[in-house]
Parts: sequence; structure tokens; C-alpha cells
Amino acid sequence: MIARVIVTVMDVYLVPGGPDRFSLYCESAADPAPPRPDRTSGLWGWLQAKFTAVLAAIEREQDRARAAPPAPAETAGLMHRIRVRGVRWIAERVAEQRLLWRLRGQTAVRAFFPAGIEPAEAHATIRGSLARDARRHRRWLVVDTLGGLLSLLLVPLPGLNLPGYYFSFRIVGHLLSILGARQGLKVVAWDLQPSDLLADLGQLEQVPEAERAPRVRAIAQELGLPRLARFFERTAVETA
Repeated sequence: MIARVIVTVMDVYLVPGGPDRFSLYCESAADPAPPRPDRTSGLWGWLQAKFTAVLAAIEREQDRARAAPPAPAETAGLMHRIRVRGVRWIAERVAEQRLLWRLRGQTAVRAFFPAGIEPAEAHATIRGSLARDARRHRRWLVVDTLGGLLSLLLVPLPGLNLPGYYFSFRIVGHLLSILGARQGLKVVAWDLQPSDLLADLGQLEQVPEAERAPRVRAIAQELGLPRLARFFERTAVETA
């Protein structure tokens, strides 16, 4: 009998967020350069290219914000604060969906889960999360499609149709998320790997912030996931 060799090209993490609560997470610094929008590839191809370009710009802005010291609240202008908060909000929404977008086209994925959990339980948790995401994005796709249709009423008006751009961004994101969730449920072979670091992370939810923050950052650094600390604070601590 010939053993099947599974070649993984993507890693995901089942991040604990409290008792019996987990969130799927992925992070990669090796994304390909965004393609240039090209209408010759059809409307869908053009929308995907624009979508990818917007994501790349958002992440560059986030990287610059992390590298630069924050401006004091009393010296930062109102528009600057609005822009920073807006970019942060979009980046967090992107982080929540990026795993689904990256699952499209994948056939084998390595999934790290907290040690102490049975692999069968981890696999069921992953599938349950993907199924919920697919249902949620289908519902929001209907809502945002209606919003996009209504925004067409603004086309004759002068200036940028900002609602139209917003709903177009949302619609493309929902479609890519649905396709990724479906791929994860029906095609992907999951290579499940226990992680002591994720188990340690799951013990920090109730720890006071002054003690928790450096420990979470240390775990994120050891895992090679520089954005994990903020994700954990938002999904495990802020929603607790």
C-alpha cells in the first residue's frame, strides 16, 4: 500500500478564546503582489484585482502605523484620528476573513490546535467554524447586494460614489469568503498538529492585562505570528 503524501502550503491556528470557544486564524508575510486591475479579464476579475490592491494598501498603512510612534491625542488632528481608526477597523475586518480568502484553491492545510484537545474535536471545531462562516457571509451577501443596488441611484450625482465602492468591497469579500469556506469543508485535507503554545495562550484570558500582554506577545513571537497578539485581544479578551 502506497502512503499518500500531503504537501501543505498553508498554516492555520485554532486560537482559544475562552472555555469551549475558538477562532480560526492565519497569517502570512508571503502574499503575492496584487495584480493590476484589468477590465479585459471580465468584471469579476477586475473586481478581484481592485479588491486585492485595496487590501495591500490597507496592510501597508497598518505596517507604517505599527512602525511609527503614536501621535499624542492632543496633537493629532481630528481627520488623522478618524483615518487611523478607519484603517484599523477595516484591517480588523480583513483579519477576520483573510483565512477564508486564502483557503480558496488550497487542497492541504496544516492546522495547529491547543494541546490537550483531541484531534477529532479540533477537526469538528474547524468544520463547525467554517460552516458558521459560510452561513453568515451568505446572509450578509444578500444585505450588501441590496445596498449595492441602492447605491446605483447615486451614480448620476457628481463626485465619488463612496457607498458604491464600499458595497462592492463588501460583496467581493463575502463571495471570496463563501468560496473559501466551501473549499475548507469539501476539499481541504487537514493535517492536525497539537501546540503547547496555543494551550498556554488559552490560559491567559482572565490574567490581568499588565501581566497578560507581554506573555501573549512572547507566544506570538515564538509562533512567528506578529499580528496574533492584537487578534487574541480582540477575539478572546474584548469579547469575554
